[in-house]
Amino acid sequence: MSDLNIRKSGQAGRITFNRPKALNALTHQMALDLHAALNEWRDYPQVALVIIDAEGEKAFCAGGDVAAVYHAGLRGDHQAGRDFFRDEYRMNAAIADYPKPIVAFMQGFVMGGGVGVAGHAGHRIVGDTTQISMPEAGIGLIPDVGGTWLLGRASGRIGEYLALTCGRIAAGDAIHAGFADSYLPEAEWPGLISLLEETGDATRITGIDPPPVSLAARDLSAFGERNVSDIIAALEKNGDEEALKPIRRNSPLSMAAGLAMVRAARGDRRMQESLSREYRFTWRATKHSDFLEGVRAQIIDKDRKPQWSADPSETHVQKLLSPLGENELRWKEKA
Repeated sequence: MSDLNIRKSGQAGRITFNRPKALNALTHQMALDLHAALNEWRDYPQVALVIIDAEGEKAFCAGGDVAAVYHAGLRGDHQAGRDFFRDEYRMNAAIADYPKPIVAFMQGFVMGGGVGVAGHAGHRIVGDTTQISMPEAGIGLIPDVGGTWLLGRASGRIGEYLALTCGRIAAGDAIHAGFADSYLPEAEWPGLISLLEETGDATRITGIDPPPVSLAARDLSAFGERNVSDIIAALEKNGDEEALKPIRRNSPLSMAAGLAMVRAARGDRRMQESLSREYRFTWRATKHSDFLEGVRAQIIDKDRKPQWSADPSETHVQKLLSPLGENELRWKEKA
């Protein structure tokens, strides 16, 4: 059985994540297959819109399946990760720039690579089980898959807060932060999908008032400080242990780089600029960051005790974000 169920139904192209036991984690091949389906339907008149959803109640997509990247990196093969991230990011850009409506139904966990799929769709629907996060700092990476673009456009200091704490947000906060558009109880999703298949008309999407927003009431002013150290000092002064707890356990390098990248993304005019900057870090990640140790601790051995050792200095961050020359992420291909 394929990890993606790709088919046409009525006037809709349908893409369904089909790895519920793996929380629909996105593999390299899935990224390629999803991109290929979008390219096939781009000029296909019988497909008026694209619907992306997932099997299982626990997750739309809990992130990228990075186990293969980890094992390759341990062997000294850094190209496997570079190829995966390159192809994933090109797929993310294809979703963002797609000329037809893409509708994403996000239940359960929507993390990392899942945000890279659903978060750039034109119509993003959340329900009562939705939990969205960019948890990369916990595995020694940075918010990628266009995550810095989304975080950079969240109001106030929400972007910095989510990048550093890897916090999970439910439906109301997801809409408030710009990660989703409409709230609809999940029991009503099948009916809406059928309507979209029948009509091919995304304007028929109607949500209802979302659950309360909690982020708006939080004091996130500390996350406007100059760097991670200053943010920690401000949080300590405020006694914000809820924010400090995850920050103390996340990779210092990942937080420093993520903070710089979210702020840099605010000056980007297109998401591709943010993706290219993210690729500079992930191209180097298996060799010069905490990524392998983070994946070991959180995903492979699951001891949850990473031993961070990468240099979190501003100088090292700038090296990791410096241009890649001939290895820069290119956008000549159809997005």
